[in-house]
Amino acid sequence: MGGLVAIGTIMSMITLTPFFVLLFTIVFMASIGKSFGVRRLYVNLLVKIFEFGRQNIEIVRQQQYANITQSEPEEDELPATDSADAGKPDMGDGTTGKANGILPNGNTRHKLSNGGGDAPYIVNGGNSVISRAESLILSPEVIDDTRSKSTELGESGNQHHLQHEDGEEGDREGDAESDGSGEHEGTGFKLSNCLDYVKSGMEAIIEDDVTSRFLAEELKNWNLLTRTNRHYEFISWRLTVIWMIGFLIRYFVLMPMRVLICFIGVIWLTLCTAVVGCIPEGAIKRTMVRTVLIQCFGFLSSALSSVVNYHNIENRPLNGICVANHTSPIDVLMLMCDNCYSLIGQRHGGFLGVLQRALARASPHIWFERAEAKDRMFVAKRLKEHVSDPINPPILIFPEGTCINNTSVMQFKKGSFEVGGVIYPVAIKYDPRFGDAFWNSSRYSMMQYLFLMMTSWAIVCDVWYLPPMYREEGESAIDFANRVKSVIAKQGGLVDLVWDGQLKRMKPKKEWKEKQQERFSKLLKGE
Repeated sequence: MGGLVAIGTIMSMITLTPFFVLLFTIVFMASIGKSFGVRRLYVNLLVKIFEFGRQNIEIVRQQQYANITQSEPEEDELPATDSADAGKPDMGDGTTGKANGILPNGNTRHKLSNGGGDAPYIVNGGNSVISRAESLILSPEVIDDTRSKSTELGESGNQHHLQHEDGEEGDREGDAESDGSGEHEGTGFKLSNCLDYVKSGMEAIIEDDVTSRFLAEELKNWNLLTRTNRHYEFISWRLTVIWMIGFLIRYFVLMPMRVLICFIGVIWLTLCTAVVGCIPEGAIKRTMVRTVLIQCFGFLSSALSSVVNYHNIENRPLNGICVANHTSPIDVLMLMCDNCYSLIGQRHGGFLGVLQRALARASPHIWFERAEAKDRMFVAKRLKEHVSDPINPPILIFPEGTCINNTSVMQFKKGSFEVGGVIYPVAIKYDPRFGDAFWNSSRYSMMQYLFLMMTSWAIVCDVWYLPPMYREEGESAIDFANRVKSVIAKQGGLVDLVWDGQLKRMKPKKEWKEKQQERFSKLLKGE
């Protein structure tokens, strides 16, 4: 019995000692802001594995295509469509499922290009992307230009056609009056004026520009995660082996280690902020707060195997207001690893509530209840007081008010741009190949989201500090907010949208509907 205890003690020392040495090393390196570069090597290795997987998938696709084309008869030998094909689905090109390719497993094959010819086919399972002209999106900024351009083109085209058809102006006018789709006397209405609305409405039913921003970002290549699964893990034995090894590593090695590091990091942050909170106000406390927060958040970032690239650090915020696009609660983690910020946001419970209370002990932060109107006035007052004091750290704000999937930037709320003073824009762009950082709060709870983060390969992102911006004379807060938003979108390679991100949770505002109805009524009247 004593021998078994001795063996157990030796085994625990062999396994636990290296782990605690690694844990101490992580804490020490985070405290001095240094890194051995292991995470970057790990990310580079993942890129090579993903590339190998892509090449392997392409080889299998080509083999599948070759087998399909060899087993099918030539076009000249294809039998005519008969009653047996009457029940086959029409694939959109006038052919039945047999002509376009129904695989034995029931999936369909589609051409990779729209040009026809000998373009290769792929097995259905990839995500299709709908592409349409931005000029047809019915937003206030583009609707006037779209309407005028389409009307001018339509009128010039009709005139040219009718003159060529009849040769005389009088005959052209007579045809226009007799045609039901032409111009009615005294109204200027054309039936074609409705077509842009009909087309945009049908496109919105298929895929609108708002709800698609609250879904996971599309990946060009599979990243060996079943949450982005396209049924590729069993496409070949090589990918099957790699996927199984990756599954074991993510769930049985990385996840337990990350959970332990996160647990220790939260306790460490709570203790450090409690100690720093006891120090009297002054320069020493401010220096301690900055050092402790950067060190603690640097330690917490290792729980996600995060790799952050900071650009243009000469523009790092010093005071005032820092605004950034919002993808996830870990946006704060990514930014706090490099700088100290005061935070403003909705008061949360659970895990986020623990962090909020811990941070409030050491430095000034503003937490509010979104549903209470009185709190908003209090927040605006606190915000002005915070910005007016130059010794306070910059306050970090996400003006979108909700998380977007890191493909676009949506409407910025004007509140933070009415305060005055300097605005420091920051653009954050995540690399979705290693893990989807977007938090779909309407679908996942905070604990579910943390589980997804802990079982991802890594969190890789780029942060750009942009030059400070000031509100120009005579510029409204809304125009200033849109100007800052466009700068962030351009730097981060994101789509600049005018829509309110709160459409994620509520219906469109009544004013938007009335505005569209008013414009359409003017169009019908020919104004």
